[in-house]
Amino acid sequence: MTQQRRWTAERIGDQSTRVFVVTGAGSGLGLATARALAGRGGHVILAVRDEQKGRRAAEAVLAGQPGARLEVRRLDLADLDSVRAFAGEVRAEHPRLDVLVNNAGIMAPPRRLSPQGHESQFACNHLGHFALTGLLLDLLAEGKDPRVVTVTSTNHRQGRLFLDDLAGERHYSPMAFYNQSKFANAVFGQELHRRLAEAASPVRSVLAHPGYSATDLQTSAPVGMVRLLFGRVLRPLAQSAARGALPQLYAATDPGVRSGEFIGPDGPGELRGGPKRVRLSPAAADAATGRRLWELSQRLTGVAFPL
Repeated sequence: MTQQRRWTAERIGDQSTRVFVVTGAGSGLGLATARALAGRGGHVILAVRDEQKGRRAAEAVLAGQPGARLEVRRLDLADLDSVRAFAGEVRAEHPRLDVLVNNAGIMAPPRRLSPQGHESQFACNHLGHFALTGLLLDLLAEGKDPRVVTVTSTNHRQGRLFLDDLAGERHYSPMAFYNQSKFANAVFGQELHRRLAEAASPVRSVLAHPGYSATDLQTSAPVGMVRLLFGRVLRPLAQSAARGALPQLYAATDPGVRSGEFIGPDGPGELRGGPKRVRLSPAAADAATGRRLWELSQRLTGVAFPL
């Protein structure tokens, strides 16, 4: 893929025949993504943990785009029961989907467990999205140029799987477990690509990351020095959420994007800039790691993909 420095959301083509699910669409990158897609005519399902916040977000979009086609639906990705309920609602209303943007995430909170007993960052950032993708994949297979866009981070390059202490019972570091969840996102997106290709599925699996963008991620959950560093000291260096959303918007809409690609900013250190193809860490691209995480995720979620 050639560099796309001048690519902006204004270059998104007509999306009026497409249906999108965007997780974490109540603020930040998710809201910026939903706004841009709705602005090109897309029907956007805003998947949000806080419905009141989601309705306010939808109202903000509608204020600038009165004709926008939006739905607000509750989804708590850390709770697999909520994931199943959300998928059931979507399936009841939509015979097909075109794009799933796995965008939502939490960063470096104090240790806590999900309702199913999983560490919260691994539960929300990875397991919830794994389950959601599996539960909606057959609807995506019926879509127009269907895609799953999974949002990871440059932090995936520092991450690894703590298979002997996945819930952080013996040792928990907020940033190390955040890095683990972003590594899992990257491994999942690549393994999904391999399995879709093997099954000759029309669905593309694309990874994206936003660089360093000013969102609630750095302030809503982190504690201590992590919150001080990313939420205050370095925040003036961050690009806007609208700019940070460009890689995932490019991954979701550009006709030239191929399954298995990883899209991020083209600036120094991939911190900011226009979307381009970037490097996945060798560890995240490893097929054996992909199989191991896939099997683990199926067991922990109880979701088997229709492939």
